[in-house]
Amino acid sequence: MKPHRILQSRRIVAWLVLLLVAGLLAACRSHAPAGDGPAEANVVFPEARKASLKEGIYPDIADLRRFAPGMSKRQLYTLLGTPHFNEGMWGVRQWNYLFNFRTAQGAEYFTCQFQVRFDDKGIAQGGYWKPESCAAVLDPPRPPPPQAAALPEQPLHLSADALFAFDSAALGANGQQVVQGVLGQVREASQVQSIQVVGYTDRIGSAAYNQHLSQRRAEAVRSALVQGGVPGASIRAEGRGAADPLVQCAQRDRAQLIACLAPNRRVQIAGVAQPH
Repeated sequence: MKPHRILQSRRIVAWLVLLLVAGLLAACRSHAPAGDGPAEANVVFPEARKASLKEGIYPDIADLRRFAPGMSKRQLYTLLGTPHFNEGMWGVRQWNYLFNFRTAQGAEYFTCQFQVRFDDKGIAQGGYWKPESCAAVLDPPRPPPPQAAALPEQPLHLSADALFAFDSAALGANGQQVVQGVLGQVREASQVQSIQVVGYTDRIGSAAYNQHLSQRRAEAVRSALVQGGVPGASIRAEGRGAADPLVQCAQRDRAQLIACLAPNRRVQIAGVAQPH
């Protein structure tokens, strides 16, 4: 064979090889599997009006949370049911659903589209939402806020006679024990509200003296609470003297009068709601 014919034959063979390679590459691109799932920006959803079930369904959110890549179509069918855009079982690379979710108002709802992409073996590669904000429906429910400890609506009445000796503002052993009895309740309540400690006396003695004594008694109880772990910033102590008596007594005998007026000698502990 002449040299120029040999060269021409080689060129023809080279062109044939190039054409064959190009054809193989084109075939690979057009039939490539989905791989690990499409980038979310490339996900195309069908028009919602084309759904076979145009009103959508109300799915069980617990079932939706069970969806995960790696599930087969049979598993997904069992979990979420038939797709809503007439997709079949075999050879289909995506299933689309139309889901409704109730709002906090109860009767109102919003609609989301959910798409599952499969590889060529029918294994789910990922799930996508339209709009993307719908993915928030799968967030775990927020735990209920802890119940805030609170003091009773009615103030706690601590007998001054049980706390202090008569005409004294020094907590005795019995008084310390009484304060310890309410300390746990006050300590927890102080985390969410301010605490008001108010001291009262009976009407025996001058107004100025009783005012001073009631203030000292309130301060003494406040100090005992702080020593027990209640934050001092949450407790306010106030003395009100003989104001707001609980009982009225008219005995002439001093001992009997003192005994009758005992309920008026008290220290009150109350929770005051913090302003918002």
